[in-house]
Amino acid sequence: MNSREQILSDIRILKIDNSELPTIPQFEYEADIIESFKTSIKTNKGEIISEEALMDLLESGEFVNVYSASEPYSKYSNCSLPEDPHELKNLDLAIIEGYFGVGENGAIWLDDSKLGHRVLPFITEHLVIVVDKKTIVPNMHEAYERIGQAHSGFGVFIAGPSKTADIEQSLVIGAHGAKSLRVLLI
Repeated sequence: MNSREQILSDIRILKIDNSELPTIPQFEYEADIIESFKTSIKTNKGEIISEEALMDLLESGEFVNVYSASEPYSKYSNCSLPEDPHELKNLDLAIIEGYFGVGENGAIWLDDSKLGHRVLPFITEHLVIVVDKKTIVPNMHEAYERIGQAHSGFGVFIAGPSKTADIEQSLVIGAHGAKSLRVLLI
């Protein structure tokens, strides 16, 4: 018997009583969750924008390559979603829809069912996420409960533009993803 088999044999011999998982309490959230969400997005270096501001942004000509996975803004797409995500390397602006937001930290849940390519929120230079105000939950406990056992293959919380400070302890925006995050609350 080798050492691996010996360890596994010793573990099988152990008699461990099953115990129930602890009950997670319902945490009361006394703040206005919409205002908390907005504050968190701003704290995370993101921006809350109005629909007018988004339209001005789209019509400004500032962004050469634009893709929208959000139906109301798809007419502003001037590029299609390629089969090879590497072809998105020059994408200036992506508009996508978030499933819900989290009031306590400004996180927005995305999964690949609405993205097209899971690389989309990371490869674009600038990102706009459309979130319905009615879908904002107070905290991460409720966010994970909402996700539940749903399986889409890929999911991610995004709470601001890409930031890192591990390079010489200097804050770098956009090193690992979008340089800016704008959130449109509808």
